Amino acid sequence: MARCTAPVRGHHSAAAEAACPACRYRSSRYSSYGSNYSSYGSSYSSPNASSGAGSSSSSKRSKPSWSKPSSSLYYTPTQIQSLTPIRETVEVRAEARPDLRDTFLCHAWDDRKGAAKELHDLLEAPGVKVWFSEKDLGLGVPMMRAIDKGLANSRVGLVLVTPAMLDRLPKESVADKELSALLAGNQLIPIVHNTTYEALRNVSPLLASRTGLDTSEDSMEVVAGKIAELVEV
Repeated sequence: MARCTAPVRGHHSAAAEAACPACRYRSSRYSSYGSNYSSYGSSYSSPNASSGAGSSSSSKRSKPSWSKPSSSLYYTPTQIQSLTPIRETVEVRAEARPDLRDTFLCHAWDDRKGAAKELHDLLEAPGVKVWFSEKDLGLGVPMMRAIDKGLANSRVGLVLVTPAMLDRLPKESVADKELSALLAGNQLIPIVHNTTYEALRNVSPLLASRTGLDTSEDSMEVVAGKIAELVEV
């Protein structure tokens, strides 16, 4: 077994330690470990909550697999987890029905010239094809019929959840069975705006069971950007 020369020569420098038959391998191993640790530290310092105005800084954020390398949008772990099945639905329906629109937007009537119009315009700006009940359905159409017709012509659907929508949901008598089937099929994304998931849960526990996007975490512009990324194929 090689013996350490430190008692005779001393290890007063890295070169002396490297020349020692007992210590040189240890020195090399520690040096390699330090290099690996430095590399890990560098890769860990990725951007966190930097996805836009209103985004939460409490969660580590990253990019999902469908996001382009050039994208400036970052997602929370919860967003990636909830949107991944939706992305899979987008890909399947896009391959089966390339003629479908990218998404449909379901909203309360009172939001047609406000939040719903804003989201619609932000989605169409980058080229997302939106089935919008304001222009694609007549007045007074029941919500479930709007959802059924919208999904029949689109890959996935958005439900803009606002105080006006919360007021409308109980009056629409949305069937739990139908809503459950749509959620189980990973076809609906709630977008909560100016309200909370807790408030939605009090009105529609089924719809609230699907985590989507929330304008208290991201601005409406960032939400639209994430939807645009999600439906692009």
